[in-house]
Amino acid sequence: MTKKHNDGSQVVNPNKDAQSKMLSGSAWMTVGSITSRILGAVYVIPWVTWLGAYSNEANALFAQGYNIYNIFLIIATAGLPSAISKMVAHYNGLNEYGVSRRLYISSMYVALAMGVVCATVMMFAAPMMDNGDANVIPVVRSLAWAVLIIPALAMSRGFLQGYNWMAPSAMSQFVEQVFRVIYMLAATYLIMKIQKGSWVAAVTQSTFAAFIGAIGAIMVLSWAWMSHRREMNDLISQGRSNLQVSTMELVARMVYQSIPFVIIESGVAVYQLIDQFTFPHMLFRVGHFTHYQETILYALFAFNANKLYTIIISLAAAMAATVIPLLATARAQNDLQGIRKQIENVLLLFYFVMIPASLGLAAVAQQIYTVFYRYDQAGIVVLQFAAFVSIPMGLYTVAAAMMQGISENRRMMKFLGIGIIIKLLLQYPCIKLLQGLGPLLATCLSMFVIDYMILHSFNMEFGLHFYKMSKPTNQILCYSIIMFVVTKAFMLLTGHFVSPYGRFTAFFTLILGVMLGVGVFAFLALKFRLTDQIIGPRSAALRQKLHIR
Repeated sequence: MTKKHNDGSQVVNPNKDAQSKMLSGSAWMTVGSITSRILGAVYVIPWVTWLGAYSNEANALFAQGYNIYNIFLIIATAGLPSAISKMVAHYNGLNEYGVSRRLYISSMYVALAMGVVCATVMMFAAPMMDNGDANVIPVVRSLAWAVLIIPALAMSRGFLQGYNWMAPSAMSQFVEQVFRVIYMLAATYLIMKIQKGSWVAAVTQSTFAAFIGAIGAIMVLSWAWMSHRREMNDLISQGRSNLQVSTMELVARMVYQSIPFVIIESGVAVYQLIDQFTFPHMLFRVGHFTHYQETILYALFAFNANKLYTIIISLAAAMAATVIPLLATARAQNDLQGIRKQIENVLLLFYFVMIPASLGLAAVAQQIYTVFYRYDQAGIVVLQFAAFVSIPMGLYTVAAAMMQGISENRRMMKFLGIGIIIKLLLQYPCIKLLQGLGPLLATCLSMFVIDYMILHSFNMEFGLHFYKMSKPTNQILCYSIIMFVVTKAFMLLTGHFVSPYGRFTAFFTLILGVMLGVGVFAFLALKFRLTDQIIGPRSAALRQKLHIR
C-alpha cells in the first residue's frame, strides 16, 4: 500500500528502501572517490618523466600551491555542500521540495559571492603567501580560477546528494579528474618537450588544470540536472507548500550548520599548511641546508609520499562511510546500542582495510616509488615511514566522520584544536630529531592523541566492547605482519635477480608483490575465519570458491 502524508500527498521515498538507497549511494561515492584518487596519482608517472631533473622541485612547488588552494577552497565552500545535502534531505523528508529548490538557489548566490571574494584575494594577495619563493605566486594565481567556480560546483553536488542521487556526483568527480589530467599532461608535454620551456610554467599550467577539470564536472552535473528536472518539478508540484521559510532564514540555517563541517574538514589541510610554512625555517635552524635541499626534502614528504598514501586513506574512509548514514539514523532514534554496534563495525572495517594496506605499501615502497617517480633511496625511506603514519591519519578521517554522524561536532572541534596545538609544539623537536621525517612524526603523534580522545569519548558514552574486538583486531595485526614479512622477503629476493632501478622491472615486481601480499592476507583471513566477523556469511561462499577449508 502506498504511504501518504497527513495532507494526502504521496511519500515519494518510503522508508522500506532507505537502506538500499544508502548502500547504493555509498557504493557510487566509493567508486568515484577511489577512481579519482588513483587517476590523480597515476598522472605523476609521465608528468615526472617529462619534467626530468626538475621533478622534485616541481613537486614541491605543486604541493605549496595546492596547500594554499585547499585552504581557500575550504573557506570558499565553507562546509556548505555537506550542510546543503543534509538540509535538502530534511526538507524533502517533510515533502517540502519547493523549500529545497529555494535553498539551492540561495546557496548558489552564496557560492558565487564566496568564489569571487576568495579568487580575488588569491589573485592580489599571492605575493604575501609565497613564503619567500617567487615561483609560488603564478601557481597560486592559476588556482584562483578554480576557486572562482568550484564552490558553485560543490553546492550542486550537495543538492543532488540531498535527493540521494549519488551517481552524478561520482561521475562528475571522475570526469573532473579526466579533464584535469588530460590538460595538465598535454600542457606539460608541450612546454617541456616541444617548446623546451620553463618547469615553473609547466607547473603553473598543471595547477590551472583544476579549473579545466571543474568545467568538465559542471558539464556532467548540468546534464544530471536536465535529466532530473521534470522529476524535481513534479515533486515540487505534488509536494507540500505549508512551510514558510524566508530566504534569509534559509541562508542563516545553512551557514550555521556548515560551521562544524568547515572546521573539521579543514583539519588535514591545516596540518599541511603548518608543514609548508614552518618546515623551511625550522630546517635551516637545525642544520646547514641549502634552499634546494630544503625544497627536495619538502617534496619527498609533502607531494611524493602524500600522493601514494592518501590513496589507501581514501579507500578506508570511503568504505567506512557506508555506515555513517546508519549511525546518524541511530542517533536520531536515540538507539545507543545501535550506535555502539555501528562504531564497532566501522572500527573493525577500518582496521581490516587500513592496517594491511599500510603495511603492504611499506613492503613494496621501493618498487612503487620507482614506478611513480624514479629510484631514490631518500624518497623510498620517506614513503615507508609515511605508510605507517597513514594509519593514525586514516583513523582520524573515519573517527571524525563518525563524530559528525552522531552530532558531536563541538567536541570534535575541541579535539582537533588540541591536536593542532600538539602538532605545533612537536614540529621543531621532531624536525631536529629526524629532519625530513620530522613533520610526518609530529603529525603522527598529534593524530594519535586526537584518535585516543575520540575513541575514549565513544567508550565513555556508548561503552564499546573492546574485549570482543580484541580477537579480530589482533588477528588483523598478526596476519598483516605475516603478509608484510612474506612480501618484503619476496621483494628483496627478486632484487637479486631483477634490477630495482628501472621502472619497467620495478612495475613487474610490484605487480607480483601486490598479488602475493593480497593472496597471503586473504588466505589467512579466510582460513582462520576473520572475514566471518567482517563481511559475514559471504566469507563461507568465498572459502568454497577458493577451496579453503
